[in-house]
Amino acid sequence: MLVDDRSAEFHHFFERHHAELARFAWLLIGEAEAADDLAADALVALWQRWDRMRQAEQPLAYARGVVANLAKERIRSATRERRRTALFWSRAPQQVQGPDVAAVVDVRAALDRLPFRKRACVVLRHAFDLSEKETALALGISVGAVKSQTSKGMAELERVLGARAAGNAIAGRASR
Repeated sequence: MLVDDRSAEFHHFFERHHAELARFAWLLIGEAEAADDLAADALVALWQRWDRMRQAEQPLAYARGVVANLAKERIRSATRERRRTALFWSRAPQQVQGPDVAAVVDVRAALDRLPFRKRACVVLRHAFDLSEKETALALGISVGAVKSQTSKGMAELERVLGARAAGNAIAGRASR
């Protein structure tokens, strides 16, 4: 294939999947601008390996895995930064009020409560309708781990949001 054809093929892939990858990143980290950056970074990594990736059976799965890994690293980095900041700013602990039952449910906050792997499994399975096998491939884990993490993640969301709200929110009826 000529370089122009290769570029055109990747451009087509980018156009088809950038928004989906950004949405996936947003559901993982909750920051719209950072999510777009993560999706773009994942696509740059894919472009750097495009000769191999375009022949792969599932280049989108690889891209999703890169987004998940970048999101995990971003979360870890933010956690380390908060810890460093806390060392310099010792404040008295603030009391947190219980949830306001009458308030609108914040799905983003509920997702943030889930550990990363559970969150990624729930998002890929329910928001993106991926199969267990596709989710396992994207995250580099076993199908059994996907089943377990998804089940546990949905159970935690149901405890926080209620069964109906959790199902509706994750199935894509809650958007950016």
